[in-house]
Amino acid sequence: MRILVLCTHNSRRSLMAEALLRWLGSGRWEVASAGIEPGAVDPRTLAVLHEIGISTEGLHSKSVEKFHGQHFDLVLTVCDGARERCPVFSGAPRMLHWSLPDPSQALGDSDAQLDLFRYVRDELIRRIRHELLPLLAPAGDGTSCTSQS
Repeated sequence: MRILVLCTHNSRRSLMAEALLRWLGSGRWEVASAGIEPGAVDPRTLAVLHEIGISTEGLHSKSVEKFHGQHFDLVLTVCDGARERCPVFSGAPRMLHWSLPDPSQALGDSDAQLDLFRYVRDELIRRIRHELLPLLAPAGDGTSCTSQS
């Protein structure tokens, strides 16, 4: 199973999702992430993943252009901007959207900012466990587009 996670910049939410899907999937899936307008990896993304022992080896920002023409079983958008501008992956039988806040927009001191990064990380873990894992179970025909906010 191949999964592609899309976000606008591929520097925070989608990279977290990529690392968490690899971790929670224990190698069951091939996971990649990309951005519509890729930017630099936010070091706070790596920090909150390291806090819970998640490997960030090999995580880097990539353009969605790199994946055009490739087959994915699931395309997951994790921000509204990517959903609105998501290129068509005609071979993907499932499209899923999770509207998650952009942790880079957190106000306050560095602790308050890190708290939003932790919230997004923990929300991704919750959604992967409770929404995505059941979706990837053999039941269902896999043809619907699901939006979950």
